[in-house]
Amino acid sequence: MRTGKIIRYSLVGLLAIIVGVLIIGSFTMLDMALKPTYGKGRDLEGSLARIRKDYPHTISWIDSLQTHEALKDTFITTDDGRQLHAFYVRAPKSTAKTALLLHGYTDRAIRMLPIGYIYHHLMGYNLLLPDMQAHGESDGEVIQMGWKDCIDIKRWSQIADVIFGNKTRQVVHGISMGGFMTMVLAGEDIPQMEAFVDDCGYTSVWDEFANELKASFGLSEFPLMYTTSLLCKIRYGWSFGEADAVKKVRNSEKPIFFIHGDKDRYVPTHMVHTLYDAKPQPKELWLTPGVEHAMSFYTYPEEYAVRVVNFCWKYLH
Repeated sequence: MRTGKIIRYSLVGLLAIIVGVLIIGSFTMLDMALKPTYGKGRDLEGSLARIRKDYPHTISWIDSLQTHEALKDTFITTDDGRQLHAFYVRAPKSTAKTALLLHGYTDRAIRMLPIGYIYHHLMGYNLLLPDMQAHGESDGEVIQMGWKDCIDIKRWSQIADVIFGNKTRQVVHGISMGGFMTMVLAGEDIPQMEAFVDDCGYTSVWDEFANELKASFGLSEFPLMYTTSLLCKIRYGWSFGEADAVKKVRNSEKPIFFIHGDKDRYVPTHMVHTLYDAKPQPKELWLTPGVEHAMSFYTYPEEYAVRVVNFCWKYLH
């Protein structure tokens, strides 16, 4: 009888330890993912210096924007009082064609200027470059992984009509987390958004976090992914599983151009095949040879520009 009690108490104690470890692990994982210490560490001047180093062919264009004060700031306020920031640039000649450029995880809007070079300098589009919540000049303590950010981007899309004139015709171009947002928006009914370019976006937040959990810590999805996703739902109102781009692209009848490095391990290359297969026509795919995560434009700047220009000419002429 006494032995039985000891066993029961031991099992209860072990269960309590497991639950405690899971709770601590879930809070730790969620904070590491959504509150990284380096989230706002890329300052404006440092970012511009890095662009000048990595994309020298854009220097004269950026200098011209600054000289003529063409790169301007604008702000919106969310329903909960957060102030969000974006840069915008008017086209050289009045046009309805507008590019919304969406940055990646822990990055900032200004670092999308090299992509802006393609749309503004080569094609004569207006530009709108938002800082996502908890990035760049925008308020926020928690990164939304592109899921709730899509609510903000819909508002920015409407602001584009205010800035550039009614009835803009928009292409949305995102990298990594921005690519995820691009695909989610492609599955929404937003008339002014006519074409989409996804550069190395992930299939879902669940898949991306599960990949990082395995790659960085050697841990499987169960049980930590499940408990952390539940905690995210309780604290922030969304779960990892619902933030799914595959479900969105299945419903998209608008053109998406998928770009992905064939050596990407951060957002594994197999994800783009899943997305491409799920997307009905029209669609295009370019696997960039030998390229790791978010380095396609850096590695193949001329071909990247030509392919984007051709895609936009086909669907946004």
